[in-house]
Amino acid sequence: MGTTGSILVETFFGFVALFVITKVIGKTQISQLTAFDFISALIFGELVGNAIFDDKAGIKEIAFAVFLWGALLYVTEFLTQRFKRTRSIFEGKPNMIIHKGKLQREEMRKSKLDMNQLLHLLRAKDAFSVKEVDYAILETDGSLSVLKKSLNQSPTRHDMNLMEQKVALPFMLINDGEIIEDSLKEVGKDNTWLTNELQKQNINSYKDVFYAEYKKGEALYVQTF
Repeated sequence: MGTTGSILVETFFGFVALFVITKVIGKTQISQLTAFDFISALIFGELVGNAIFDDKAGIKEIAFAVFLWGALLYVTEFLTQRFKRTRSIFEGKPNMIIHKGKLQREEMRKSKLDMNQLLHLLRAKDAFSVKEVDYAILETDGSLSVLKKSLNQSPTRHDMNLMEQKVALPFMLINDGEIIEDSLKEVGKDNTWLTNELQKQNINSYKDVFYAEYKKGEALYVQTF
């Protein structure tokens, strides 16, 4: 088989192999990719590209490179789904950059985020001043989620209560049967309160809860396994 024919076959094989591996791994949207996912995808494509145009590499070498890397990605994905503690390692976790209108310098430092970058992300969310923002969370994919302050002027006491409920940030209290202690502390509650709230919904243990979310002024939202 000539060089052109060989490249054609290898290209087709690489295309099919990448398609299969991508489907098996189960990535959905580009916007959901973490930094690790993005770098892995680049290396994945580079392995196939280099193998295709390497005269010494044939179908076997391409298959070995693609499926070995695909297997490593699959194992990583399995670990993050099966073992909750590995998620922060491979996927990272959201960082609260602005909390109750105040910049969190330590969180910015951990996220390698400077003020110019933060202001750019805020402007993308139609917030042209830090003073407009009540909460800002840097997501694992690098995007910024923003909850603005109310713009009402001189509100009554009743209006202030409504505004406080409106701008209250929802907190995830339980994830995959595990209590998020930091969130529970942030909302000023304890395990006894959480247990009582679950029992009101006929749930005896937090381990039976897939997801629980709390927002001030509203009932605890719970979804079981």
